[in-house]
Amino acid sequence: MKPIEFMRDRLGQIFIYIFLVAVLSMFLYLTGTALGVLILILSVWIPGAVVVMFLKYRKENLRLKELESIMEGLDKKYLFAECVQPANVYEGRMFQLMRRSGKGMIEAVSNAQKEQKEYREYIEDWVHEIKAPITATQLICNNNKSELSRKLLPQLAQIEGHVERALYYARAGSVEKDFMIRKTLLSGIVKDAITRHQTLLIQNGVKLETFGLETSGLDTSKNDVMVYTDGKWVTFMIGQLLSNAIRYRVENPVIRIEAHNYRKQVRLCITDNGIGIPANELPRIFERGFTGSNGRKRGGSTGMGLYICRKLADFLQITMDAETVQNEYTSISMIFPAKENLTKM
Repeated sequence: MKPIEFMRDRLGQIFIYIFLVAVLSMFLYLTGTALGVLILILSVWIPGAVVVMFLKYRKENLRLKELESIMEGLDKKYLFAECVQPANVYEGRMFQLMRRSGKGMIEAVSNAQKEQKEYREYIEDWVHEIKAPITATQLICNNNKSELSRKLLPQLAQIEGHVERALYYARAGSVEKDFMIRKTLLSGIVKDAITRHQTLLIQNGVKLETFGLETSGLDTSKNDVMVYTDGKWVTFMIGQLLSNAIRYRVENPVIRIEAHNYRKQVRLCITDNGIGIPANELPRIFERGFTGSNGRKRGGSTGMGLYICRKLADFLQITMDAETVQNEYTSISMIFPAKENLTKM
């Protein structure tokens, strides 16, 4: 606490003190007190008041630093009021009120966390239950080939994608409970993502091109590109990027998946020849619920796919960025961290 802040808080007291000194001085002067005596009294009284004010400031400043030190040393800041020993009756009552307030806050937060957990668990259970009839319907369509089943399969694939997105969104708040960082074959992750979206890719006539996933230039020890990440989460993220490329495709759609060295890291780029993104919307594509003009024109966009991808990427220490030219291409890159830079192993 600065001296000027201390003085500002006590401006009222200071003005009253000055007023009383002025009134007393006038009274003594009018009652015949010699001017020299009056000056002597004031020369003792005023410095004494300044010293008292300084000692009070010093005491409060030391107390404030002590409280700040206690706060900084606490892992659970909300227990601050419980850990402080009141210096006087006034502080004791203040900290008692703070404890009551903190207790109410903790109860409210605990109830909210409990409700959130129950809702997340319900969503996860629902997703697993709904996947069963979706899978069964897909099997029926595959075993009974017809024009109708051919049209149903891509719709079922989209439903499955939406359901999977809901599951990963529900889990995004507690990723640390369901992930495992390990050395993983990048081509395997990409292959899994492509397989999961195979029906949509085929039905929409998408041509896939892959480069650099199995070249010795990317890993001098093996012929396959290895990354340190959680394969399951990254498979989902790549799948979302493929879904977006399919949604915003043009005639003769092409998706290029390419991996290459980026310093000690590996960079995976997924590029399409689609309609692109307007330059003024590019900074917002990872925001929650942002659909953009393309999403509104084509419909069906929730604005959640890239948001979830960025959220998961941040946790997995994957750097995601995008570049685009409208009506030409969109490229999303994922830079996987080097092993020595990982903090979540």
